[in-house]
Amino acid sequence: MAKDRCDIYCYNEEKVNRIKSSIDVEKAQGLADETRLKIVLALYMGEELCVCDVANIAGSIVATASHHLRLLRNMGIASYHKEGKLAFYSLNDEHIKQLIQVLFTKKEEITI
Repeated sequence: MAKDRCDIYCYNEEKVNRIKSSIDVEKAQGLADETRLKIVLALYMGEELCVCDVANIAGSIVATASHHLRLLRNMGIASYHKEGKLAFYSLNDEHIKQLIQVLFTKKEEITI
């Protein structure tokens, strides 16, 4: 029998219900897709990028990048504005920015 799991099934109902009700799955799904994660990282590093820049960074066509950016916008992670015929996107979720910053800081700590 495996030692890395419970030998009996029981759980703390109050704690489980509290945690389940506070999990924001929608934003987590925004980062679950590899292309969207690349886009979020690119927006973090570039601060503001047009859709064409994002497509090149993500290695996708403009239509695909635009689709993912629209999903991120609908999730409240990104926002955009138009300048003439160009659409520029940026991150507008401070929690996502903080999460990325922590990830980069942790990576630097590990590699030193």
